[in-house]
Amino acid sequence: MLEISLTLSVMRCPYCNSTDSRVADSRPDSGDAVIRRRRVCNQCGAKFTTVERIQMRDLLVVKNSGKTEPFDREKLFRSIKLACRNRDVRDEQIDRLVASIQRRLETESADDTVTSAQVGQMVSDSLLNLDPIAFIRFVSVYRKFSRVSDFKKIISQIPEADENAIVCKLPKTSLF
Repeated sequence: MLEISLTLSVMRCPYCNSTDSRVADSRPDSGDAVIRRRRVCNQCGAKFTTVERIQMRDLLVVKNSGKTEPFDREKLFRSIKLACRNRDVRDEQIDRLVASIQRRLETESADDTVTSAQVGQMVSDSLLNLDPIAFIRFVSVYRKFSRVSDFKKIISQIPEADENAIVCKLPKTSLF
């Protein structure tokens, strides 16, 4: 069942903390799943942007330890961004990936609870298609690799790709 909740909250100006602002412009973004609103504070005249996302329901994530915490879209974004660091992956691509994962979790879950393993598997699958190096980075942390053989095993499972498509950017200074 689709639950839609509407919560009206006061929008505060990040400059003067006033609650008196008006919307100057609204634009859909990310395939109409996000609306960006350009606002103007009536108190100090400052301009700022707010973002609205469609959220079908509040999800809870059950961690491996058994602890339950609310699904945190920003935490997921940060962990994927870290895996994609110094790779040719834009923030917009990561944002679309996170939105896709969140939407799948909201629609495929029978209840409001998902496991961290479900989230991790969805991220792994998505990163494998987006960037194999980011996939290896993410999986090595997610699965807590502790030996070189762990890396060898996961690399051997990656489907062969055009070697020219996967470019590793090495730092300018070498430790060797």
